[in-house]
Parts: sequence; C-alpha cells; structure tokens
Amino acid sequence: MPINYNIDISDELIISYLKNQNTKNQGFKILMEKYQEPLYRHIRRMVGNHEDTDDVLQNTLIKVYRHVEGFKGESQLYSWLYRIATNESITFLKKEQKKRNISLGNDQYNIHESTYFDIEKGNLLLAEAIALLPDKQKLVFNKRYYEEMSYLDMSKELTTSVGALKASFHHAVKKIENYIKEKMS
Repeated sequence: MPINYNIDISDELIISYLKNQNTKNQGFKILMEKYQEPLYRHIRRMVGNHEDTDDVLQNTLIKVYRHVEGFKGESQLYSWLYRIATNESITFLKKEQKKRNISLGNDQYNIHESTYFDIEKGNLLLAEAIALLPDKQKLVFNKRYYEEMSYLDMSKELTTSVGALKASFHHAVKKIENYIKEKMS
C-alpha cells in the first residue's frame, strides 16, 4: 500500500527515515511533500522568477539529501531547510550579479545599473540580513513578513507567547534595517 504523503508526519520521523539508508528515499519523498511548496515560495521571493526558483530549489533539496547527517536537531527541521534555501538563494543571486558586472582593467561596470533603486540588490541585501538572524527571529520574521501569518496563529504553531513573537519580530526588523543601512552607506 503506497504511503499518503499528505498526512501530517512529524519532523523527527522524517529525519529518522532520512538518516536510515533503507528508508532514505522514502523519507526524502515525505520531506519534499511536506516542505517543497513553502521552500519554493521562500526562494521565489528572493530570486524572482520560476525557472531560477526551480533551479535553486533543486540545489537546496540535493544539499539536504546529501548532508542530512549534518542535521543535529538543534533547530527545527524547517529552520534548517530554510537556512539552506536562503544560502543557496544568496549564492545564486551573487553569481547572477557577477555575470552582469564587466571588469575592464581596474574599473567595474554594472550592465543593468540604474539611477534608481536596484530591486535585485535590495532583495539580495534583505536575504543576506535575514540569513544572519538567529533561527527564532528568522522564522518569526518570515512567517510574519512573507507569509503574513498572524501572531495568534504563529503562537499556536510555535507554542510561544504572542508577546515573545512580537519582540522577536521587532528585533529582527531592527537588525535587518541596521544591516541594510550599513551596506547601503
């Protein structure tokens, strides 16, 4: 009988499947069913288009598959996946930025340089700032900012008080603002 991957399977069970060579492929299928869509949405917000998002998602999932032994359980599984997806997205964006820069001697020219705000650079800075946040702040920021989740729903999901979540979000926003201001000056 085939497994129904839509059922709610605990992260602990998924990890145990992934770390067991006999069930690794099955565990990976379950992991993809559970986390592929939220990871796709996260990556899409960072890289911008579907084709690039698919490439970055594939790289992310390959890294997860190859390095699952490195997951120590010190953070939630989604936080770990999210961090890998964020790092893969940043790597992708940096490579794309380098492709658009032409080096002529000691001078560098950006092919798509604009006199206005460079949205891609802004997205890159935001992604870098988010990647530097502690796991809890990163998780809260993304759920609130990108997923527009209410503090009450977040509180139920993360079993944390609304006040603590608001504080985490506030601290995350301040750190992101400071990081971006520092990089833009």
